[in-house]
Amino acid sequence: MPKISVLTAIKQLRRHVFTTHEISAYCNGSSSNTVQALNNLCKKGVVLKIYRGLWGFDIGRRVISPHQLIPFLLPNHQAYLSFISALHLYGIVEQIPQSITVASTSHTRVIKTKLGSFFIHRIAPSFFKGFHWYKGSGDFLIAEPEKAFVDCLYVSVRRKKQFGYFPELHFPKTFSFRKVKTWVQSISDPRVRAAVLRKLDRTRGVGDSS
Repeated sequence: MPKISVLTAIKQLRRHVFTTHEISAYCNGSSSNTVQALNNLCKKGVVLKIYRGLWGFDIGRRVISPHQLIPFLLPNHQAYLSFISALHLYGIVEQIPQSITVASTSHTRVIKTKLGSFFIHRIAPSFFKGFHWYKGSGDFLIAEPEKAFVDCLYVSVRRKKQFGYFPELHFPKTFSFRKVKTWVQSISDPRVRAAVLRKLDRTRGVGDSS
C-alpha cells in the first residue's frame, strides 16, 4: 500500500474524531512520524489535539460534539452515555451536567479533554446493556431513558456520594416505570438490587408504574 499524507488520510476518513493509531495505519507510516505531522497540523490550526492520542478535524466547519469522543476514550472497553447526561439529552433533566457521565466496564475515573470532562462510572459486565446508537447516527452509544435512570440508582447505592440527589425530573408519557422495575430486577447482586428498589420507591415521582 503506497504512503499518503496525514492530511489526506484524515480527509479520507471523513470523521470528526480519529486516533493517532488510525492515521498511522492509514498512512502506512510510523507512529512517531504521524504524531509529528499531526502536531504540525495542530500548530497550523488544521486539527485539534483533544486528548492523548485523540484528535479532531472540522469537516465542513461543523462543531465537534464532545459526545463523539465516547467511543475513543477507553480503547479496550466499550462505553455508553448514561446517567444525568443521557437524561438531559432525553429532556428528563433540564440542568446541564458539569461533566459528561459515561458507563463502562472499566474502572471509575475522570477523563479531562479539550472538549470537556468525562466521568466514567463502572458498571458490572452483567448489567452493561440497555443502550443503542444515538438517533441511529453511529456517533456514540446512549442508554435508553429507563436504563439511564436505573444506572443512576445503581451507582448511587454503591457509591453514596454519586447521584445522591436528583435535579427536578420531567418524565414524558413514553417513559415506562414498569420497564424501570424490569431493569432493576436484572441486577445480579441481590443486595444492590434490594437497595436500588428501596431508593426507587423513595425517589420523587416514581411511585406509580405505567
